[in-house]
Amino acid sequence: MAFIKLSRDNFYHNLNQLALKAGSVRNLAVVLKDNAYGHGLEPMATMAAEFGIREAVVVSNAEADRIAGLFDNVLVLGDLPRVIDGVSYAVSKLETLRRIDPAVKVELKVDTGMHRNGVRMHELPEALHIIKERGINLFGLMTHYRSADEMTSEYFWQKKNFERAKEELARAGFGGIRFHSHNSAALLRCGNFDETIARVGIAMYGYDPLPTGFAPTELRPVLSLWARRASTRDLERGERIGYGGDYVAERAMRVSTYDLGYGDGWPRGEASSPYVTEDGRTILGRVSMDFLSCEGEEETICVMRDAARAARHFGTIPYEMTTALMPTVPRNVVEEEG
Repeated sequence: MAFIKLSRDNFYHNLNQLALKAGSVRNLAVVLKDNAYGHGLEPMATMAAEFGIREAVVVSNAEADRIAGLFDNVLVLGDLPRVIDGVSYAVSKLETLRRIDPAVKVELKVDTGMHRNGVRMHELPEALHIIKERGINLFGLMTHYRSADEMTSEYFWQKKNFERAKEELARAGFGGIRFHSHNSAALLRCGNFDETIARVGIAMYGYDPLPTGFAPTELRPVLSLWARRASTRDLERGERIGYGGDYVAERAMRVSTYDLGYGDGWPRGEASSPYVTEDGRTILGRVSMDFLSCEGEEETICVMRDAARAARHFGTIPYEMTTALMPTVPRNVVEEEG
């Protein structure tokens, strides 16, 4: 069946680049949510831990349980808080603070302008009052930037709001709290990183989220997607391929079917605007649930090595190209690039 290669060399190269921006490997928290952006939670977590990363971020308790013991702390972004060693929880609501077990390791999320979730700035004094009154284990203060990947002043506006939130904590008498606001884009654009950790996601997988105009960082894609040949046949001029017969052979040609389709998370796309694989093979006709067709008879073909390139073709973003890949597609760690 189709399979994915994960390049250890490329992953470690990216982590080195990000550590230079953050000042230390220990300042990096690897974002492994949603099956490590489709790369595979366990293999990416294991490689990160072997590199020396001590902090991870996931979305659920189930993901945290799967990588238990690999990191000093795992931050859970979107699940019910539990009292468990080595796990902290992003808390975004006053109601949660009122009913949570005080022993839960809490990272209070402040809404500095994204307006998706988090305690509003005017609610922060009340949140700190509840934390102090109930003796809640406040471990960190965090926020998330909405436009760090755009050449506007909004990053600085939100950063200023977060500084105000830090000052509010100090006035309320809280000390020894860790602070984190920087995602990949914010870390790559900042000139002087001064927080406890940076939550790095898309950049560590090999994609610079910053547009032209910012100083580029050399990053290398970790994931490449491959398909195996299922069958081969010779077609005569005029014969059609696949559902609807959307592709008509313009000449005699040898065509192979490969075991990758939208059932594996590869986009169906439009037969009238065919995708060209990394090795220059045009997908012929419609992509099926389990198969696609290309000219030639190679045993394996590299369908995608650069998710940014594929995303441009399908009108989306690299995040969607990789997270869409089904967990059932085998992931294999390789040493070499790509």
